[in-house]
Amino acid sequence: MENILPIHLQEVIFSSSDKNLSKQISKLEKAGEIRKIAPRIYTSNFIDEPEVIITKNIFTILGNLYPNSVLSHRSALEFKPTSAGHIFVTYTYTKKIKLPGITIRFMEGNGPIEGDNLFSGELYVSQQERAFLENLQVSRQLGPESKTLTLPEIEAKLEQIVRINGEDGINKVRDNARVIAEKLGMQSEFAKLNRLISALLTTKPSKILSSPIAMARAFGNPYDPARISLFETLFQYLKQEEFGDFPEINTDTTAFKNFAFFEAYFSNYIEGTIFELEEAKSIIKTETPIANRDEDSHDVLGTYRIVSDLKEMNKTPATPDELLNILQYRHHCLLEARKSKKPGQFKDKNNRSGDTHFVDFNLVRGTLTKGFDYYRALNNPFAKAAYIMFMISEIHPFLDGNGRIVRVMMNAELVKEKQTKIIIPTVYRDDYLGALRRLTRHKDPVVYVKMLQRAQEFSATIKANDMNEAEIHLQVCNAFKEHDTAILKIVK
Repeated sequence: MENILPIHLQEVIFSSSDKNLSKQISKLEKAGEIRKIAPRIYTSNFIDEPEVIITKNIFTILGNLYPNSVLSHRSALEFKPTSAGHIFVTYTYTKKIKLPGITIRFMEGNGPIEGDNLFSGELYVSQQERAFLENLQVSRQLGPESKTLTLPEIEAKLEQIVRINGEDGINKVRDNARVIAEKLGMQSEFAKLNRLISALLTTKPSKILSSPIAMARAFGNPYDPARISLFETLFQYLKQEEFGDFPEINTDTTAFKNFAFFEAYFSNYIEGTIFELEEAKSIIKTETPIANRDEDSHDVLGTYRIVSDLKEMNKTPATPDELLNILQYRHHCLLEARKSKKPGQFKDKNNRSGDTHFVDFNLVRGTLTKGFDYYRALNNPFAKAAYIMFMISEIHPFLDGNGRIVRVMMNAELVKEKQTKIIIPTVYRDDYLGALRRLTRHKDPVVYVKMLQRAQEFSATIKANDMNEAEIHLQVCNAFKEHDTAILKIVK
């Protein structure tokens, strides 16, 4: 009795066989301090509608009114009512009980077994393997009134286990499910589960799978679904917008190569490969590293060799395989001197930047391949450039050199269509990185796209026929300054 009093502080109060407590509840109801919102359920909340209160407290209600019940089937995996307000519970009988906002679907079956988790009060929840078996039962109803998830939804959940915990993780699920199936007489459901897992691990024909994510896994191209969703957000925004025309003005060989020098210089500066401008000029002119800075010098030189090669910068991918090949070739050229970074090879371990964890190394090829679908559907060169740069940046497919590679890939899209390449000057570094983070963390493409538009508008003012004049112009624009001492100026 002490556990639920004072009653006026409890949002949900349950009727009781205890005479004293029952009298107190009756007295409080008559006094208008609590109200009845469903059979055996009272509340001290006079503000919210009964549906809101019941929905918010459904697990507490189940645990108190139906001891030793088991939250099961799809509810054990979703932990919420369906869109039709149904929640599924295995209990001692089969019955449908309607409460305000919720329909409880009781199904007669086995109570909690070893491994099921005590959840709220005396409510248990089916352990993961039991829930998978339950969801592979036959359901006579469809949609939000079905006790089971759809097959593609089940496959997607199994694929997520493989993606996060590997083959050992999914095999552990299979082994535990086999034991549970024997206990509960669910051998036919286990046979279905076994076939799905085998297909995911490509030990059985993959034609039994229907989920796109699971099929990709079976065909050897598992991908990161959360990243694909993020790429779709950017794609949809880019498709809806119109982008201006910035024809390339540095068309002759000298101007193109001079622009490429500054492009390579700033791209390396952003990544912390910092040289004085004259040192960088010397590296490019002599193709000789600065003393004691061999690898850094080769980074600048490798970047310049790619971005100053008009033929190379006219190459853009027409297929996913071409995308993979172009990326690996350019990465090899860029980081040829850094053997420990495995130039030209996709990463073999995971990487991160601060709190941002990039795509798992096992999912690099599949995510690039899947993400290519959106790239292929874009037509505007700026839109394609913005998309491919973010996609590759978010995947971070290499151990090192990712930032420089994504900017090379971005600018190749612009070179191909004779548009102004984009330089990210030192003064604009924080705007650039901040916009990338905002899209990653908040799914907001607006700031990212506007940042690139401003960078291209600035880049279109750089006339690089004369190296010295271009340098003076960049100084006037504050390009070489740090972000905390100046802002980028666009001087036309």
